[in-house]
Amino acid sequence: MKIPTPKAQCFVDITDEVARVVAQSGVKEGVCHLFIPHTTAGVTLNENCDPDVQRDMLKILESVVPTHGDYRHAEGNSHSHVKASLMGASQTLIITEGRIVIGRWQGIYLAEFDGPRTRQTVIKIVTD
Repeated sequence: MKIPTPKAQCFVDITDEVARVVAQSGVKEGVCHLFIPHTTAGVTLNENCDPDVQRDMLKILESVVPTHGDYRHAEGNSHSHVKASLMGASQTLIITEGRIVIGRWQGIYLAEFDGPRTRQTVIKIVTD
């Protein structure tokens, strides 16, 4: 699944796309593995009702790992690598009755730290 990201650093809600892939798979019970094969992007589950949560997360990540820090990486995007590692490159979701199981207020987010780009999301669905 290809996901365009609109800004240098942002969270892109991919919940509906993942749910669609799971529904189209026909799997009723199993797991859905999500993997982001990039070193400057990740994936996370978090609040999907109040957009201020994503803003706050980006602000806190920036305070911990500033974009313009004392880094040596020649490409100038070391902050992106660190932030992606903090988010993680994968998530595993349970599938029940043909749908992903997430909390009422949860959404699945691709975390972009070196955009804008088009990111790949690998989805592996395994049936029980």
